[in-house]
Amino acid sequence: MSNGNSVTVQILDKEYSIICPQEERTNLISAARYLDGKMREIRSSGKVIGADRIAVMAALNITHDLLHKQNLPDMQVGGSTREQVRDLLEKVDLALAGEGAPAPDASRG
Repeated sequence: MSNGNSVTVQILDKEYSIICPQEERTNLISAARYLDGKMREIRSSGKVIGADRIAVMAALNITHDLLHKQNLPDMQVGGSTREQVRDLLEKVDLALAGEGAPAPDASRG
């Protein structure tokens, strides 16, 4: 991809090219570095095997941290956001429980 708005980031030794507005490049690179660090922590623990599972665990940990660091009463946090997170967690639980389930399409998103 040679798009001027494309940023290449590396997460767990794999490169991803992402289209991003120029003013968001620094934030995207910081987010990718943070995610890479979290995923490496999980991988080095040896308790989770497979890049997909490591990514899911990292996403759950980051989401958990975000929700608990907001320190806002339930009424102040958008109810729809909490519902979306709960729905996503349920889907993750179902996906992890299904041993023979097909892997999610990583190209979407």
